[in-house]
Amino acid sequence: MYSNLKKYLVITGASSGIGFEAAKAFAALGKNLILVARRAHHLERLKASILHDYPQLDIIIQCVDLSQPRKAHELHERLKPYPLETWINNAGIGDYSTVAEQNLNKIEQMLHLNIEALTILSTRFVADYQNVENTQLINISSRGGYVVVPNAVTYCATKFYVGAFTEGVAWELKQNNAAMQAKVLAPAATQTEFGKLANDVSEYDYDKAFGKYHTAKQMAGFLVQLYQSDKTVGLVDWETFNFSLQQAIFPHSGASSHNQKQVKP
Repeated sequence: MYSNLKKYLVITGASSGIGFEAAKAFAALGKNLILVARRAHHLERLKASILHDYPQLDIIIQCVDLSQPRKAHELHERLKPYPLETWINNAGIGDYSTVAEQNLNKIEQMLHLNIEALTILSTRFVADYQNVENTQLINISSRGGYVVVPNAVTYCATKFYVGAFTEGVAWELKQNNAAMQAKVLAPAATQTEFGKLANDVSEYDYDKAFGKYHTAKQMAGFLVQLYQSDKTVGLVDWETFNFSLQQAIFPHSGASSHNQKQVKP
């Protein structure tokens, strides 16, 4: 399947931040890219920049609002003609507020984007490509997906889902001897538009808000390290901000006798 065709790497949320820098980093590795985001002008600017440096690459733009779950299904259908190598679910938003004070309209959008769209796109990619050699699913979680952060409880919960879901997919693929690898990247504070959007402010100073943080370019470099490794998790340490590659973090019940018995029709 697709063995002799030009292949593509998909990045959602590519119009800014980690996704934007990841696109440039993977282009430097010679990857043809499908860039997905809402803001067409940002994607066009990114495409022009990449093609200026790497004119031999094929760069496809898809303008989609993935906070509408049906759009995730539509995106999958539109990309069926393209042979894919890797799918990176980077699109996501955050929220800093107490549960009692959080804006439920924003929270609903976050749940749709961080959980529903990611699950739909992951599921459909795995279903189509799990037995294709050298394929990868990489989902972007957060260090807040492995520890609860004050005033970001709901956001952290969405990222706990991303981590648990992706690590679970990685286990399933290994148990089924599938060709695909599933991986999860867990950044800590990263200087992007995230701070402004999560706090609903027009200006956000990372130097004042955090003692340490990474740039989006640094995180894109960590993402490439994860991509090139055989590990499941790329994790930024909460205190030191050191990056490490690890196997699964969440406990897995494996072949426990207490698991539900598989019943096949």
